[in-house]
Amino acid sequence: MTAATEVPAGRHGDGAAPVIFALATGAGRAAIAVMRISGAGSDAILRSLCGGLPEPRRASLRGIWRRDADGGQGVLLDRAVVLWFPGPNSYTGEDSAELHLHAGPAVIAGMADALVALGARPAEPGEFTRRAFASGRLDLVQAEGIADLIDAETEAQRRQALAQADGAQSRLYEDWAARLRTALAHQEALIDFPDEDLPPEVEDELLGTIAGLRDEMQAYLDDGSQGERLRRGLVFAIVGEPNVGKSSLLNALAQRDAAIVSSRAGTTRDAIEVRVVLGDAPVTLVDTAGLRETEDEIEAEGVRRALFHVKQADCVIHVFSGAAVPDKVGPDSIMVCNKIDEVAAPPGITGISVRSGEGMETLRDVLAQRARDLTQGRAAAPLTRARHRAAIEETARHLTRAADDAWPEVRGEEMRLAMRALGRLTGAVDVEALLDTVFGQFCIGK
Repeated sequence: MTAATEVPAGRHGDGAAPVIFALATGAGRAAIAVMRISGAGSDAILRSLCGGLPEPRRASLRGIWRRDADGGQGVLLDRAVVLWFPGPNSYTGEDSAELHLHAGPAVIAGMADALVALGARPAEPGEFTRRAFASGRLDLVQAEGIADLIDAETEAQRRQALAQADGAQSRLYEDWAARLRTALAHQEALIDFPDEDLPPEVEDELLGTIAGLRDEMQAYLDDGSQGERLRRGLVFAIVGEPNVGKSSLLNALAQRDAAIVSSRAGTTRDAIEVRVVLGDAPVTLVDTAGLRETEDEIEAEGVRRALFHVKQADCVIHVFSGAAVPDKVGPDSIMVCNKIDEVAAPPGITGISVRSGEGMETLRDVLAQRARDLTQGRAAAPLTRARHRAAIEETARHLTRAADDAWPEVRGEEMRLAMRALGRLTGAVDVEALLDTVFGQFCIGK
C-alpha cells in the first residue's frame, strides 16, 4: 500500500461504515468476556491482533498482540479463543469476529485500546442489530424480538420473544403484504388498462381480498393486548379498607418483608411495589393505602394514589376481613377474605389467613390463572408492542375506506396508503415488489 492510500486497519476511504466493537457479555467479575467486532476492515484488524485469520466459524486459540507503532510484535494482551465470521454469513451481514477473552478489567481495557489504535470505535447502543437490519439480515419486528429476548424474565416471555425474533410475526405481516401487493396490482391494472381483456371477476375478487385482509387484521387486533401485557409485565393492585391485611398479603406473596405491617390503621401512605412471577408472567404487586375517608392530608393523598393504581392495574385484588362482602367492588376484581382463622369467608370467596398461611396456595393458584388469562392467548404470533398495533390499525382503516369507495382511483390510493403503513411495521416499503407483481401478472407492454 502506498503512502497516498494507506489508512488505519479499521477505516476506509470508500465511505464504508467503520469497524465497531463492544463487549457482548455483562460487566462484573467473570471468567470470560466476549468482545464483538464488525465492519469492513475487521479482517485487517484480526490479522494485526492475531497474526492471521482463523478458519471461518471455527474456534481457534490465538495470542492477542498490541503491535508496536513500527509493526513489531509488541505486547501480548491475552491468549483467547478467536472466531472469524466473514460476511454476509454473520449476525450483522458484515465481516465480523469474536474474541473470547479472560474477563479481567485490565485485559478488557487493553483490548479496547488496541482496537481503537487500529481504527475501530466503540459501538453505540443497538448498533450491531441496526447493521443487521440495514444489511437485510432481519427486519424491525425481528430486531425488537431480539431486544425482548434479552430482557425476558420468564419462560413465557422467552418463548414469545424467541418466536418474534425467529420471524413468526414477520411471516404473518409479509403474507398480508404479499396479498395486498397482488390486490393493488389488480387495482392498478383496472385503472391504467381499462381496454385490456381483463376477466370480469377481477374486481369482485379484488374487493373480496380487501375485505378479507381487513377482517383478518381486525380479528388479530382483538386479542385483549395479551402479547403486550406479557412483554411489559402485569400490574396487580392490592386494595381494601385499612387494617385488613393488605401489606401482610404483599409480604406473603413476595416471600419477604417488603412493606411495614402494623395493627395501627393507615400505616401504608404510599404505594409499595414488588416484582413477582405468577402464571409464568412477571407481575408487579402494588400495596396501596387503605380506602377510607380521612382528614389526614398525607393519608388522603395515599388514598388518591391508591385509586389511581386501581384504574391503571391489569387486575385488582380486593382484600377484606369479616363475614360481609364490601359494597363497592370492581367487576373483575379478585375478592380475598383475610383472617379466616377468626371469621369464615363468605360463600364463593377465596379465604386466606396470612397469619397461619391457610388458603395461600389456593390464592396463588387463582392469581396465577388470572395472569395466564391476561397474557397467554392462542395466537401463534401475538402483538407485542403499541407500534405494531398502531400500524395494523392504520392499515385496516385504509382497507376499510378502499372497500367502501366506488372510485377506482381513490380505492387505489387507499390501498397504497395501507401498504405503506404495513411496510413501516417491518421497515420495508418495497415499490419494486409492486412493480414486479404488476408486470409479471398482466404482461404490460406486450
